[in-house]
Amino acid sequence: MAVDFPDQAQIVIIGGGVVGCSVAYHLAELGIKDVVLFERKLLTSGTTWHAAGLVGQLRATQNLTRLAQYTTNLYAELEELTGQATGFRQNGSLSLATDAERFEELKRGASMASCFGLEVEVVSPKEALDLYPIMSTENLVGAVFLPRDGQTNPTDTTQALARGARDKGVRIYEGVTVESFEKEGGRVSAVVTNRGRVACETVVNCAGMWGRALGLKAGVSVPLHAAEHFYVVTEPIPDLPRDLPVVREPSVCNYYKEDAGKMMVGMFEPVAKPWGMEGIPEEFEFGTLPEDVEHIEEQLSCAIDRIPVLGETGIKIFFNGPESFTPDNRYWLGPS
Repeated sequence: MAVDFPDQAQIVIIGGGVVGCSVAYHLAELGIKDVVLFERKLLTSGTTWHAAGLVGQLRATQNLTRLAQYTTNLYAELEELTGQATGFRQNGSLSLATDAERFEELKRGASMASCFGLEVEVVSPKEALDLYPIMSTENLVGAVFLPRDGQTNPTDTTQALARGARDKGVRIYEGVTVESFEKEGGRVSAVVTNRGRVACETVVNCAGMWGRALGLKAGVSVPLHAAEHFYVVTEPIPDLPRDLPVVREPSVCNYYKEDAGKMMVGMFEPVAKPWGMEGIPEEFEFGTLPEDVEHIEEQLSCAIDRIPVLGETGIKIFFNGPESFTPDNRYWLGPS
């Protein structure tokens, strides 16, 4: 960890989650080394530490698909590049369609993805069952399989990105709170922190669910808000295959992932519960939210219908933690 606190830098990154550390890593890869990253608490605090770690390439647009393809390729070699374990596994992903319209949408996405050289297969319900033998194929019309998708450990992956950035000269500081900004000519010219003032040319806001509040300190409105996100992790399941692909079931907004001999079931319910309407507490770096089984009861029932063994297995962890979202669920990038 960097010790001497700087008084200037070309670029200041604010936020030490996976996004902030990725920005630091890629700036260093571009040869820009006068970069500092400030994390208010510890790297991965906020939301990265409890992320599900899904790594998928099939997205709604060409640009998002190409970006996801790049990310997957990077994660596949990141451990070798940095010497830091990431937990990345290319066990593939399976997206399910339970009606003709959804199947057509998935096939269009698969066709677009294949144009970029992605390995993608349109499969029948029987072929899907061969890939995922613990699921029920009831009401299944078809599926799309991407063998090079997978899953990763978000904390370890973030630390690998941070190590790669440090190795190329980026300075990373934990325990640094940004208090205000100084501006000249409509641009931020300095960041004022609890450890001192840092003059800079550019600031990158990677503060996650605190990103909106941070932006307002500089007079910038960031369209982002936190919502509660739920997943459950089961008790160990005997003889559960360890090479199961990640399964996404868009019709019920669920995802399913094998996790060290257990199953993780996550939900992006259609009517989410916003959180932090009065502001997000400063000391919520590794916080969780109360359980709300009733809110996701219908989706849990759908999960059991799709993977019957879940109905015979106890729940070890019922997790509820905030994630931040933009209105269209796409990245918010660019100068402001």
